[in-house]
Amino acid sequence: MARSERPDLILMDMAMPVMDGLEATAKLKEDPELARIPIIALTAFSDDGRREAAMKSGCVDYVTKPIQFQGLLAKIETWLEASR
Repeated sequence: MARSERPDLILMDMAMPVMDGLEATAKLKEDPELARIPIIALTAFSDDGRREAAMKSGCVDYVTKPIQFQGLLAKIETWLEASR
């Protein structure tokens, strides 16, 4: 979907069936045409180990649930501006 839609930013759920968010992020970052897209991890897990794993896989930020909408919006705006 990222190849066909070419989004400016991706909100990546870390707990998905079939392929988890870490694996999906790593695959996107391996593709030279998609690697520039900032990816923000969304997850229910708040421990440092998972945050570190998300950042190593290529995520630019990490947001835990329950999501504070204003905070998420601020992060989205920051990363969209940084990617331009």
